[in-house]
Amino acid sequence: MNSNSDGKLSFTEKVSRKIFGAPRDIQDPRIFHKLALIPLLAWIGLGADGLSSSSYGPEEAFKALGSHVYLAIFLAIATALTVSVISYAYANIIEHFPHGGGGYIVATHMLGEKAGVVSGCALIVDYVLTISVSIVSCVDALFSFMPSEYHKYKILTAAGLIVLLMLLNIRGLKESILVLAPIFIIFLITHILLLGYGIFSHAGQVKQVADNFQSNLSSDLSTMGFFGVLFIFLRAYSMGGGTYTGIEAVSNGLQALREPKVQFGKRTMLYMAASLALTAGGLFLCYLLVEAKPLSGKTLNAVLAESLYQNWQFGYWIALVTILSEGALLLVGAQTGFIDAPRVMANMAVDSWLPHRFASFSERLTMRNGILMIGVLALAVLFYTHGSISTLVVMYSINVFITFSLSEFGMARFYIKNRKIVPKWKRQLCIQLTGLIFCLTILTITICEKFREGGWLTLLITSLLILLCYIINSHYSKVKTQLKKLDEVLMKMPKSDSINTSPVNKNDMTAILLVGGFNGVGVHSLFSIIRSFPGMYKNFVFVSVAVIDQGVFKGEEGLVELKKAVEDSLKKYVELARRLGFPAEYRIATGTELVEQASELTLEISKEFHKSTVFSGQLSFRLEKFYHRLLHNEAAFAIQRRLQWNGVTNVILPIRLDTARPLVRDKKGFK
Repeated sequence: MNSNSDGKLSFTEKVSRKIFGAPRDIQDPRIFHKLALIPLLAWIGLGADGLSSSSYGPEEAFKALGSHVYLAIFLAIATALTVSVISYAYANIIEHFPHGGGGYIVATHMLGEKAGVVSGCALIVDYVLTISVSIVSCVDALFSFMPSEYHKYKILTAAGLIVLLMLLNIRGLKESILVLAPIFIIFLITHILLLGYGIFSHAGQVKQVADNFQSNLSSDLSTMGFFGVLFIFLRAYSMGGGTYTGIEAVSNGLQALREPKVQFGKRTMLYMAASLALTAGGLFLCYLLVEAKPLSGKTLNAVLAESLYQNWQFGYWIALVTILSEGALLLVGAQTGFIDAPRVMANMAVDSWLPHRFASFSERLTMRNGILMIGVLALAVLFYTHGSISTLVVMYSINVFITFSLSEFGMARFYIKNRKIVPKWKRQLCIQLTGLIFCLTILTITICEKFREGGWLTLLITSLLILLCYIINSHYSKVKTQLKKLDEVLMKMPKSDSINTSPVNKNDMTAILLVGGFNGVGVHSLFSIIRSFPGMYKNFVFVSVAVIDQGVFKGEEGLVELKKAVEDSLKKYVELARRLGFPAEYRIATGTELVEQASELTLEISKEFHKSTVFSGQLSFRLEKFYHRLLHNEAAFAIQRRLQWNGVTNVILPIRLDTARPLVRDKKGFK
């Protein structure tokens, strides 16, 4: 965080810290433990999305039955079975991919990078819709008990809640979950009461329901035939696809869990699956027993609660608290989108499918860039759909089941390929194939049934995102190829048997060179200084920052390995400079912000070496395009501005990838 020369924070920085919180201490050896979640908190933060989907998934399925509500019994069984199968499949994914990543990582490793980018893009769009769907459902539930004249404020209320979640998540994952935990607990208590009372108070009607089921089924079979009844059931089953959304959240966000991640992840998955299966299945039975009918301006769960508690002394207030807790849980469910989407984006950024800056952490160790992007997109979807829950659920379900299908297929392929070494592979394969059939059935029917009602838009947005990812990856691949050529040219360094072992003299002219890894870019910068300023600089100090991003922040061992790799690279630069005849040493810093850490470190070094100039390299393109600034950080320019403000000379060395040449020494010196 920037500060004034006297070390005091400016007014804007003080406000920023009040809103987002103070920076995390990355040097704290227990930082990973402090930020990680135990299963109970993970169930709230990651499992709430799955549980909250019971607020709209069963309702959409039940309404799709029309007059054939007796089929709700089959829906209850099918829903519980589907939740169990998909959850078990994702528990297997947790075992095989303990560092998280979920559908994107599974598809990439099991089916190839093309399937991976499809799954990743589907997940990103899915999580944007997770936020929109959950917030809109939350607002619908909250406004169910308000007069109709207030309903015009629904969209503005939803937008405000999205912004609130953005701020909470930028502060930190654990903090946001602790704030929302009481909501989750109230939801559990009120819905245990709702479902328990709803089922047991109508236990005497079970025989009548069974008789109605038998007579209605016989009547429909005689008039529509088996396939007619099957179609009605499958259509309703598919329209309730939103019920299963969020099951993958634990697998995707496994990095957020405390060690041992696999055991805690599977336990969290069990909590989430059991609570979702019981809640969704119980709601179907209650709808049927109470004969709930949709009413304009009210959710079906609100109708159910009012019907059950209408004769209680405080029935209105109990129903109100129940639905308010449901709406509030949907707010907690939206949290999953802010937790997992930035992680998926970060994993894709590490693989160069998205701009690399999406893998960066903020000073609060949150993926601020991803959180802001996802929040803005959720707001855009909210206003585009005018807060229509029916449209949003259709859009939502399609992408969920694209990812589910790819994950199930990938794991099925894995068990087939490794059947000779995996014990009980047949049972595992059977479960994966069953899940694949469920997912493909829901996906196919949803696309066919709802293509014109929002399905086309989801597929279009996802396709455009996939295309964008390929464009970004193509650019990074070209630059990587050119950098590789640069490495090949400049790694042909002049060899010398003698090494200058003299200590660095702080009174001599010193070049402070900011470098990344030991590569052609850094070597090119070193050669440029020697060639451009012959005989001027007597010492070299190599500076590097161990930047912690999503690719590293997976445990304490990752941080240790990062520091060692950066230090090894710096030692190679020192050895090269000394072989060229220059005394040299290195300095290293660790942090999440390259510009801030590099600026602070070079300022300290420049005070130590009074006769010094700071140098840094910057890739130079023949024709600067608007996307270059998005895809490539301009850290060199940002650092230069900070150093110049503090009176330190900073020279940026342009690096043209097609003009690099190795350093040659003759009798007159280097050239």
